[in-house]
Amino acid sequence: MLLAASMLLRRADGVVVIGAALRGKAAGAGHRTIAAGLGRPAGTVRGWLRRFARRAEQLRVLFTGLLHALDASAGLLAPTASTCGDAVQALGAAAAAAVRLFGPRCPWQFAAAASGGLLLASVAQGVRTGR
Repeated sequence: MLLAASMLLRRADGVVVIGAALRGKAAGAGHRTIAAGLGRPAGTVRGWLRRFARRAEQLRVLFTGLLHALDASAGLLAPTASTCGDAVQALGAAAAAAVRLFGPRCPWQFAAAASGGLLLASVAQGVRTGR
């Protein structure tokens, strides 16, 4: 089955909406505040955030590797206040490097494509690491 770059596996909401929730979490907002801002149920947003938090370190490693593969001159990323923040920062930096190389593209669509639609996959499903 092919999955559009705007979607994630087993998610009804598009990756841009989910990405907005992840950005909110990285900025320190709680799930209820994020859900209200997005017009989504609090339980749904809480689920996204929990799933991302469980995978944040693995995703940080994935996107940091992609950043340096796309831009060999990229420096180190300064740590943020949270693991989720670090993962979102790495994702954004890798997406920006991809834009410089390949042209405009939504950073969250880049993240969906780079993860094979598995950005919020369960631990058993895994995230593609290119190995």
